[in-house]
Order: sequence, then C-alpha cells, then structure tokens
Amino acid sequence: MRYLEDFTIGQCIQTPSAQVSLNDSVTFAKQFDPQPMHLDAEAADKGPLSGLSASGWHTTALVMRLIVDAHPFDGGPVLGLGVDDLRWPNPVRPGDTITAQLEVMSVTPSKSKPTHGIVRMHTTARNQNGDVVLSMYPNLWVPRRQNGK
Repeated sequence: MRYLEDFTIGQCIQTPSAQVSLNDSVTFAKQFDPQPMHLDAEAADKGPLSGLSASGWHTTALVMRLIVDAHPFDGGPVLGLGVDDLRWPNPVRPGDTITAQLEVMSVTPSKSKPTHGIVRMHTTARNQNGDVVLSMYPNLWVPRRQNGK
C-alpha cells in the first residue's frame, strides 16, 4: 500500500488504455445521458459535435476505471473528496482508445485528521491521436504511515 509520504509533486502515473465501443457508448447513454448526440448517428451528424460521441459522464466513468486499474495506491482504495475543473475539451468517439496520466500536484497532510492527507492530482485523458478528451483535478484522501514518516 502507498501512503501520503510516498507521493511527490510532479510524480506521474500512467494508466492502461481502454477502447470505447459503440455498444458501450450507446448503452451508457440510454441509461444515463439519453441525448441524440450519444444515441442517433444521423441526428449527431447534424449536432454540435458533428458526429456520434460518448457522453462526457461515460468518459469520466471510463477514466475512473483506468485509474483504479493503474493501482496508484498499490492496493489501497482510491477515495475521492471531490473533483475540480472537470473538462471534456474534445469528444470521445466510438472506437477511440483512451489512456490517462495522473500527475501529483500537491501532497498535504490533514490538520484535522493527522492519520490522513490529501493528494491532488491532475488527470489528463487522451485518445489514440493524443487529443485531450478529459482533464480534471481529483483530491484524494490518502492514509499516512502511523509514525507520519
């Protein structure tokens, strides 16, 4: 298990990759974001994203899965306190392959809970062409070593 003291500013963690299938994209959209740009190719072609795209929420869920699969805490849980500045600058298309990188931005011991601290990371997800499809700053609750060192 990795502890707060194991993280340093600038440290990067690369996730595995995952392909977004048409079926997964449509299934997610039907249940959670049923808009034409995610469900209907003809309507999507005429829409603001100029083609069928995965929901941004599907992209976010997929990136969360990639983060968990990267094991950033070496078996410890990935406990989020919140996410800042979530952005989807480019659409994810069915067939895209997504990979994410996490960069440690800050490591802060908790003043009220000395057994834990907060690691703020910048998460950037890209498609197979290198286009950024998601950017966010999760704040993660991380345990400290018992002696704090």
